[in-house]
Amino acid sequence: MQRVVILNSKGGSGKTTISTNLASLSATRGKTTVLMDYDPQHSSMHWSERRGGRDPRIHVIDACVQKSKMTRSWQIRLPDATDQVIMDAPAGVSGLLLQELMPRADVVLIPVAPSTIDIQATADFIRDLLLASKIRSRISSNELYIGIIANRIRSTRPVYEPLKRFLARLDIPFVAALSDTDNYITAAEQGIGIYEMNPADVAIERAEWRPLIEWLDRPSHHAPELQRTEPQPPAADEPSNLQPLRPPKGSVTNLIR
Repeated sequence: MQRVVILNSKGGSGKTTISTNLASLSATRGKTTVLMDYDPQHSSMHWSERRGGRDPRIHVIDACVQKSKMTRSWQIRLPDATDQVIMDAPAGVSGLLLQELMPRADVVLIPVAPSTIDIQATADFIRDLLLASKIRSRISSNELYIGIIANRIRSTRPVYEPLKRFLARLDIPFVAALSDTDNYITAAEQGIGIYEMNPADVAIERAEWRPLIEWLDRPSHHAPELQRTEPQPPAADEPSNLQPLRPPKGSVTNLIR
């Protein structure tokens, strides 16, 4: 089973769009797929309602608020033989919820929108994540992998360059660059993903998703063998030489121009 959490401290980065499309893709590939909605806005839940009983089925869990007379473990229990878990985290995730999500994750995907504010917030968020010794330890032991998605791209302006330089110091890869197209809106309105649409209509989107899919398709081998020394957290104003992961062969480290 692979457990993927999509999170960012900043709202509007497209976490739900990526979560629902990942869940849809996983289900179309014949995997028993669970989509867990931790967001109080319930965007993934609303997407599921629009989906209805459409095949392939996706098991969606409202993981946001603990129900009365129900234990937390029962609320977020997974069906038997689950192959893929997609966790849609809320904006500004922190504290106890972050402590719940991170130990459950095998992969963390962090989408970032192309604005200076979003990019700075993402850099700060990544730095804060790496200050946690448990997270650094899991990265060092190849138990946790982090990938960045440049999302909702509308132009070829090099707005991601500062973030690329920051991530290069940490050896965290950009794994995909996704355009902002109307096909994502159409898919969301119907409760489907782009991989359930006419391939000819979403050829561009599929091509942009391919590097991400290839990266995720390497279970415990997302990255080649790493140095096993315990990394140190980056300073508040300067990343260290921390090397939590390397992109898998063929991943997109220079995709953002």
